[in-house]
Amino acid sequence: MKDTDNIPALMADIGKRAKAATTALATATAERKHAALIAAADAVWARRAEIIAANAKDLDFGRDKGLSAAMMDRLMLDEGRIQSMVDGLRAVAEQADPVGAVLAEWDMPSGLNIQRVATPLGVIGVIYESRPNVTADAGALCLKSGNAVILRGGSESFHSSGAIHACLVDGLRAANLPEESIQLIPTRDRAAVQALLTMTDYVDVIVPRGGKGLVGLVQREARVPVFAHLEGIVHIYLDKSADPQKALDVILNAKTRRTGICGSAECLLIHRDIADTLGRDVLDALAAAGVEIRAEAGLPGPDGMIAATDEDWGKEFLDSIIAARQVDDVDAAIAYIRDHHSQHTDCIIAEDQAAVDRFFATLDSAILMHNASTQFADGGEFGMGAEIGIATGKMHARGPVGATQLTSFKYLVRGNGTTRP
Repeated sequence: MKDTDNIPALMADIGKRAKAATTALATATAERKHAALIAAADAVWARRAEIIAANAKDLDFGRDKGLSAAMMDRLMLDEGRIQSMVDGLRAVAEQADPVGAVLAEWDMPSGLNIQRVATPLGVIGVIYESRPNVTADAGALCLKSGNAVILRGGSESFHSSGAIHACLVDGLRAANLPEESIQLIPTRDRAAVQALLTMTDYVDVIVPRGGKGLVGLVQREARVPVFAHLEGIVHIYLDKSADPQKALDVILNAKTRRTGICGSAECLLIHRDIADTLGRDVLDALAAAGVEIRAEAGLPGPDGMIAATDEDWGKEFLDSIIAARQVDDVDAAIAYIRDHHSQHTDCIIAEDQAAVDRFFATLDSAILMHNASTQFADGGEFGMGAEIGIATGKMHARGPVGATQLTSFKYLVRGNGTTRP
């Protein structure tokens, strides 16, 4: 058992072990990593009753802590969600190994052959809240990309994360890979987070996955580089050229499928010319689905809409709430979004290709969508098997961060006694 009372010593030990594991991981064959992930997936399913029992303890903790319904939904695991976790592990296992991939190759007149080759980042620290499935996603993606990972789950998901982590260790052991490749910090003590953020001798990058408070803390206090998104303030612009059925289907799904995820729509912008026709129909449908609408004054819509305040614009609700307002055209929608979004995901519903092209070319969100639910803003839905998070910065990784995005590169330069004149 690790000594969880001496946090500096605990974290230094975890860091040293992770750093040591990177040597074996950098040269681990694709077959061994595949074997570890398949064995981990099998262990998760075989031990699903243990995971659900551990999750029950976390749900009790969450209720005592007064977590919102949306946060409790994020925390909850059942057989269906465990099956999705297993599917994610298997999907990551079956992907092409990114390590060693030749990204570019060329010959120089000097006689040199130069290759740019993908290489692991090293040690990744992942700090996350409620959702215990991140334990499996992050562990799998880091292993696939040849990185050691130090996981720090939220206090709410402490027992669930521990049970899932044990399955990942089973997989590592079965494939004869270092168990230190995937480590879970075994304490709820927040001092462990502070230590992780400053472990520049051991950790190469930090990935925070959670709410604004967590990500803001990490970005302020980390001494290690950070891949992060601060909020998912997701906008949908409903153009006057929109197909009515597509609009209803997409907007309802984008808001109501799961309200507590970062791809959930938070603001609906309606072209003024259709505000009293299709716009009203969409708002009626949202209200009928139980969504609270915080509307701009004068917006046509159902009875029961609430007058929006200044705080409702540019807000991530993570609940069954949406802000709504009229705009004059696509340019007005773009201007509004640029002033209020978080560069996460924004969507246009339109049949006018010129409006779509302008929306795509002018906005600089990590993900832009056309006639598709923003709930697809997810690495699994992008074919990555899973994601470690969605990065909204512009350095290194952007959008869903999968195994490929968790690699850097090095140059391999080959000559034949070649000298420089």
